[in-house]
Amino acid sequence: MADRNVLGGPLELCGIDPVTGFYRDGCCTSGPEDLGSHTICAVVTAEFLRHQKAIGNDLITPMPQYDFPGLVAGDRWCVTAVNWLHAHRDGAAAYVVLASTNERALEIVPLEALQEHAVDVPFGPGDLQA
Repeated sequence: MADRNVLGGPLELCGIDPVTGFYRDGCCTSGPEDLGSHTICAVVTAEFLRHQKAIGNDLITPMPQYDFPGLVAGDRWCVTAVNWLHAHRDGAAAYVVLASTNERALEIVPLEALQEHAVDVPFGPGDLQA
């Protein structure tokens, strides 16, 4: 059965530049081996990245051995529900793309918290409608 998003629809693509997801498929798909629940499609901010580094989750430094390029503000990335919630509680939450956030995130994060930071942004300038 295909993963669903927090809105009840099909899980949409989160990010392909860099390619995100626990399975590096561009989606916040999740399964039994995803113990960290990489289920929230975040549009990261500099504040969120600093917060994550401060709590021991360095998303800035590239780690080629894990095919991880390091993130910059504006990147879309499937983040763990626990770390996103920690940032939310500390006032440093990243934006969230609800249609690309796996419903499994709701096991950890209330929908209202996700909705509070919801954005609907295109992948790039070429995706903007005139």
